[in-house]
Amino acid sequence: MTASLETPLSLDEPILAQVRDRLVAGGALIPDTTENLLEVVGVLQSYGHVLDAYWRNLSYVADQQFLVLFPFFKYFNGDVTVARVFKHFNHDRLNYEFAEYCMKCMFWHGSTELDLYLDSAEFKSRCEKVIQAKVRANHVMRGMHRLFPDFLPEQVRQLVYYSALGQFWQVMSPMFLTLADLYDQGKIGSIRAVVDHVRDGLVKAANQPFIYRVKVDGQVYDLVPKSAKLTFLRDLAVPYVEAVFFRSLPFMGTVSYNAQARQISPDQADFNYGALYADPLPIGGPGIPPTLLMQDMRHFVPPYLQEFYNQSLRQGNDVRVQLCLSFQKSMFCVTTAAMQGLAPYPLTTKQPKQQQANYIYFTDWVKRLADSQLVNLN
Repeated sequence: MTASLETPLSLDEPILAQVRDRLVAGGALIPDTTENLLEVVGVLQSYGHVLDAYWRNLSYVADQQFLVLFPFFKYFNGDVTVARVFKHFNHDRLNYEFAEYCMKCMFWHGSTELDLYLDSAEFKSRCEKVIQAKVRANHVMRGMHRLFPDFLPEQVRQLVYYSALGQFWQVMSPMFLTLADLYDQGKIGSIRAVVDHVRDGLVKAANQPFIYRVKVDGQVYDLVPKSAKLTFLRDLAVPYVEAVFFRSLPFMGTVSYNAQARQISPDQADFNYGALYADPLPIGGPGIPPTLLMQDMRHFVPPYLQEFYNQSLRQGNDVRVQLCLSFQKSMFCVTTAAMQGLAPYPLTTKQPKQQQANYIYFTDWVKRLADSQLVNLN
């Protein structure tokens, strides 16, 4: 059943209809205001610095901690000193645990084409070869692999996702930092310009291949070769948005994981714990993973954004909550860019049938976001 442009698809909230119409016109999920622009660019600048550290650590774990079963120093990127260990346990560090939380969200929710490859006979063969090379001189691991043949392959699958998220953020980090530079130069003056910048960056990297290889005893093993035909946009970016922005995982301590309590839906498709749905107010409380991210971004807040927070009722004392609010706005912009990049037809099309297809496409997206923080931010 299709709808015509003269008969708008039903949306429960008038605000949602306004958002849909704004999207059809090439706008963003959030209003294009000076305040929103300042918050979005400022928080993406701090986020870009954090992602630069996150992707380097994820790649280090995937490449240098390959099948290290007890990686006590995986957060040190190979630079283990007494001073760094002391700072680490004194929490004077970045919280790489949040990067792993996002990776596990992706790993659990999955990436369709990537998971199909990881289930293929080709990957299993490549996986077994590298495992045999890794356990050749380790009698304990070799015996364990014989007793539990699915254990190490599952660890390798997870390491693939470490590398996948690392490579995704490796593209996004400079994209956000460049955005902040352009804003400082007066070349970014609207939310639409932010969305255009992110969308163009995603499209530019869309066909960049995802490749994952490791070195064991001096020999390189291609676990995810170029011939697998996995790409940045389809197999990294879209699954990331789906897993982290939309679905995510319930926060420990806020809901019961007890099956009898039925506080968590057994249907994975019903999950709506992602960044676009999260309530910012609990940020700072125990068991709330985004608290770790906000704590990390706090170190890189640009002066103009800090001054904006200082003008709030709490005069910046609730900076983690304020950062979360700004971060959600920025993620709605990134989501807009992804939506535009995946639209069935160019937003500038003049053909009625193509306009109608885009209209229905954006209506479906807004319906899905109806229970998110979208209404509150509009």
